[in-house]
Amino acid sequence: MNRKSSPWAWLAFFVGAAYFLLPLIATFEFSLRMERGVYSFKAYQVVFGDPRFQETFLYSVTVAIFTILLGVLLVVPTAYWIRLRLPQLRPFVEFVTLLPLVIPAIVIVFGYIRMYGSNSPLPLLASTGGTNVLLVIGYAMLSLPYMYRAVDTGLRTIDVRTLTEAAQILGAGWVTIIGRIILPNVLIAVLSGAFLTFAIVIGEFTMASLLNRPAFGPYLQLVGANRAYEPAALAVISFIITWGCMSVIQVLARFAPRSPNSR
Repeated sequence: MNRKSSPWAWLAFFVGAAYFLLPLIATFEFSLRMERGVYSFKAYQVVFGDPRFQETFLYSVTVAIFTILLGVLLVVPTAYWIRLRLPQLRPFVEFVTLLPLVIPAIVIVFGYIRMYGSNSPLPLLASTGGTNVLLVIGYAMLSLPYMYRAVDTGLRTIDVRTLTEAAQILGAGWVTIIGRIILPNVLIAVLSGAFLTFAIVIGEFTMASLLNRPAFGPYLQLVGANRAYEPAALAVISFIITWGCMSVIQVLARFAPRSPNSR
């Protein structure tokens, strides 16, 4: 077999790399030009020193943590039970988990406003706490396709039925089986879904804006509409956060358990 790579493959690689990297490099270069005539990190200093940046970023990180916890509580037991007892429902569940990719977020949030507004039987939007809860639920739904597939992939690498039967023989209940046996065995997959969820929550704009929450996404849009160099710095920061999450996923994937039949 010829192990030499095709010149066209290298050309496609460099064209693709240039397509992604050149705009990023140009954005980074522009962000360094806040002080006339010299390159400096003044724009980054202004961004990090802005109390609104700290407030919105901390808020989004907090929401992301609760979103991840809610996603794990929903997805891990569901995916486990479908694989163990209800495999015939798997096509239906996969279809449902794909719906957030099909239905626009603006449609979902307007539905929330109509269902949970001040005139509804359950007026969650009437209080700050209720709105925060609704935002976490919305983000958990947006991240559902990624979290579910990450966990489902992790469950494929272990023998769910054998582990469950062994635990039941030893007297373990369902909560113990899921929390102390299944979850540790798919922890890498759960972390992969968690980092994807984190990246989604940090950059999301529509839900946070329409629900009037002080999140990082609306802050990015506000700064981008009123300033010149700070938006470029924020774009670079957001890129680093997102790709940092992706890099962590790649590192964790190397420690994921392999199927006995994999090579």
